Amino acid sequence: MRISIAGARILFAVLCLSFAIPTAFAQTPKATLKYEEKTKATLKYEEKKRQTNDIAVTIVVSGISCTCARFAEDIRNVVNDLRPDGLRVLPVLGVGGLQNLNDVLFLKGIDMGVVDEDNLRLLKRRDPQLYANIEQQVQYITKLYNSEFHVLARNEIRSYDDLRGKKVNFNLKDSQTEVTADIVFNALKIDAQRSYYDNDEAIRRLKTGEIAAMIILSGAPQAALVNLKKDDQVHFLGLDRESLGLDRDSLPNSDLRPIFTDYLPAQLTHDQYPNLIAEGSSIPTIANRALLVAYAWAEDSPRHKRLAKFVREFFGKIDQFHDGARHPKWDEINLAIEIPGLTRFKPAADWLAEHRVVAMSRNQGPPAGRTPADLKVAFDQFLESYAAASGQRNLLSPREREKLFAQFQQYLETGKVEQPTR
Repeated sequence: MRISIAGARILFAVLCLSFAIPTAFAQTPKATLKYEEKTKATLKYEEKKRQTNDIAVTIVVSGISCTCARFAEDIRNVVNDLRPDGLRVLPVLGVGGLQNLNDVLFLKGIDMGVVDEDNLRLLKRRDPQLYANIEQQVQYITKLYNSEFHVLARNEIRSYDDLRGKKVNFNLKDSQTEVTADIVFNALKIDAQRSYYDNDEAIRRLKTGEIAAMIILSGAPQAALVNLKKDDQVHFLGLDRESLGLDRDSLPNSDLRPIFTDYLPAQLTHDQYPNLIAEGSSIPTIANRALLVAYAWAEDSPRHKRLAKFVREFFGKIDQFHDGARHPKWDEINLAIEIPGLTRFKPAADWLAEHRVVAMSRNQGPPAGRTPADLKVAFDQFLESYAAASGQRNLLSPREREKLFAQFQQYLETGKVEQPTR
């Protein structure tokens, strides 16, 4: 019997298929195993990805030499727990000031930021419509420290008046330094040639005489300034009534009230800058409160829950920031201080309400068991809290504060109050 060519082809194909089918079935277990391994690897990857993101919170700060960057590093070192159910703090280098606040508001992935107290008010003033509800969208966790206003000038510059028409560096645009410097120089009516270099570039130009002065608003000691020496031909300019040639009676009718009512009195000291300030001397200036703020996520959202966990861990370990290994500015932190006009982040408010009795009991030890430095911190925090609660910022000059503190120490020792001289 003859088979046609077409039939032969069909028969050949059937024979080939009959041999192929057992082979295919024989390979199925291996293929299944590879598929299962790939699936497990994918699931393991996704689980690791989920765990990594579930424990992370971010804090945007300024440049690496800023005190806020060191604070964020300290927080990371104390709070970090990299276990699957732990907590990881990720500092993010930003610009600072108004830009940090905008990053908390608008930039994906940013949970918290270090900003100065007046930032929210200034942004709302610039664009009332865009920032109409900023006090509810961004809420403060705690005050961290005071940011001092540093004006470092060439030796031939002896006063703020000498800066008229001169080149002065205001730091980066929209940084906290630029914001505060703008307020101060406008109040003083000083028309300077403004530049916007970063700190390192500004220091280089100040040393060579290309600029007459540079400004930094940061917690002292500021890392970029500590290595400067008298040989660099620079010094700090003072900023208080006496330095400006003003007396208290003339202040209410002057344009300088925003400086001395909206900012805290402060001093730069020899301990902070031993190369630039003589021992036993200090430079009067002003300061702003640096705040740790958070975006107000919905309370049932995962990010809100992570921030609530961060607050519990951070506040619960606050004593670990005073062991001498951390930045000296941690002595200024005051978890309980209220900031007028701003909203406290609810997990922070809840923690304080739960632990207020415990916190108070820690401060009930005998005064004799405290060092003068401890008493000074407590005294300054009391004055600051009272000023914030009363809405008054500049109740006392630095000299009056020192005198009152001396009387306070005497009262603790003798129980007697010195009568004020008339």
